[in-house]
Amino acid sequence: MAKKVEVSVEDRLRALYDLQLIDSRVDEIRNVRGELPLEVRDLEDEVEGLNTRLEKLGSNLEMIDEDIKAKKNLIEEAKALIKKYSEQQKNVRNNREYNSLTKEIEYQELEIQLAEKHIKEFKVQIEQKKEIISETKSKLKDRQTHLKHKKGELDAILAETEKEEEALIKKSEEYQKQIDERLVKAYLRIRNNVKNGLAVVPIERGASGGSFFTIPPQVQAEIASRKKVITDEHSGRILVDAALAEEQKEKMEKLFAKL
Repeated sequence: MAKKVEVSVEDRLRALYDLQLIDSRVDEIRNVRGELPLEVRDLEDEVEGLNTRLEKLGSNLEMIDEDIKAKKNLIEEAKALIKKYSEQQKNVRNNREYNSLTKEIEYQELEIQLAEKHIKEFKVQIEQKKEIISETKSKLKDRQTHLKHKKGELDAILAETEKEEEALIKKSEEYQKQIDERLVKAYLRIRNNVKNGLAVVPIERGASGGSFFTIPPQVQAEIASRKKVITDEHSGRILVDAALAEEQKEKMEKLFAKL
């Protein structure tokens, strides 16, 4: 049976700091993209919404046109009936028939007036909708131009960074497998709970990176000895000495240059 290799605390600290440097590089890449993916998605949704609105407005115009045609047909039918009733009035035998036809003519005249009124209202609606369509088309054109610009920005950034990001994520997963599972869980928990995702930080000017709280000299000496994993009592971050951090930075910069 093969003997299990014991990993020293110093090696664990180096591996943890390497993992931090890799994950921080991924964070930097994502920060460069910033809110662009969300902006692009929002613009795409807005463009889709404007296109849908134009389709509905177009359908409404078609319905109004059909309504106008129906009213015009009604007017023609009413005029034909008026002509018919007027001819019949010439041949009536009594006042009752004449009055009855007169009422029919008056009714058809009212139908014509009402239809003409509706046609005028429909034409006003058409003008209003055409104005809304014009405004919507103008806004759509503006949004499409903006979307094209933002997509161009995003595509350019993705072209520069996507390959590197994928390679870094794989490296992060590889490094996590090399570290004790308990330490990885602690690292990920700290990383999710602290600002900028920095879970492992070096000592800088007597304080942990990104903190103003001074670390006692005795604790600094323990950190420098690399015999124990020590966390900052204020932020909870895992601490490494500046010399170790510098060595690992140089190592990882060479790795990043190859990706």
